Amino acid sequence: LAKYPEIKTLMGPDPHLKWIVSGMVFMQLLACYLVKDLSWKWIFFWAYAFGGCINHSLTLAIHDISHNVAFGNKQAKWNRWFAVFANLPIGIPYSASFKKYHIDHHRYLGGDSLDVDIPTDFEGWFFCTPLRKLLWLFLQPLFYSLRPLYVNPKAITRMEIFNALVQFSIDLIIYYLWGLKPVIYLIAGTILCLGFHPISGHFIAEHYMFLKGYETYSYYGPLNWLTFNVGYHMEHHDFPSIPGCRLPMVKKIAAEYYDNLPHHQSWIRVLWDFVFDDTLGPYSRVKRLCKLAKES
Repeated sequence: LAKYPEIKTLMGPDPHLKWIVSGMVFMQLLACYLVKDLSWKWIFFWAYAFGGCINHSLTLAIHDISHNVAFGNKQAKWNRWFAVFANLPIGIPYSASFKKYHIDHHRYLGGDSLDVDIPTDFEGWFFCTPLRKLLWLFLQPLFYSLRPLYVNPKAITRMEIFNALVQFSIDLIIYYLWGLKPVIYLIAGTILCLGFHPISGHFIAEHYMFLKGYETYSYYGPLNWLTFNVGYHMEHHDFPSIPGCRLPMVKKIAAEYYDNLPHHQSWIRVLWDFVFDDTLGPYSRVKRLCKLAKES
């Protein structure tokens, strides 16, 4: 910032985010109507090939919204409520719990018992062969949602209760209007595309130590178009208040700080290497003991 103070002008809300997210939510509601009479095989096909991609993208929109980039820091509550709206096609309540834990991921990156993105010792010990690592990728949504309850349990907030009530109410309304298949389409898409799916390569690409000494990596490929530029992860951790749409400008302005850092070319290649490279696995994360962890 001292060298490039113009980066400060990139901070602040993204005026387009609320309209893009709203379009995605209504697109999924339309899809619910369109799939209501399909056979089950096509329900799961479209859930994986289409709906799940949108739902995964919405989880990353929620990630951006958790940093208050939809309405700005002065309208924090608007961001929380809008995240609940963005959550609707995902099928299960997610946004409020994500916000609660994600701030620790930024504040205590790799912190033992604080950063719940760090796999548990059991995960590192058991999922150590190619077949088991492949299974771990499929089960990633399960570990991602349950790990916080084991690693760093926190009290349920009013916003989480509101998130759950709104989400399950919408699920019931969809079921009442169009039956079970649209509900399964939404939830199955979320589970499948947060598991073993090309877009899910970002979970591994972001912080798994592919090169010793480097614990955060960016990805500059085309899938950023579907993921609100979450691939610009070094840039995001440097400037979490800058919305994803402006992160490429950070790299362009301060190119000498990023161009020579190791980065990924393909999330599919990331998944392949993670499964078949014996040096990689759930243990391939930097874990550090933070001061707060010692005191608790």
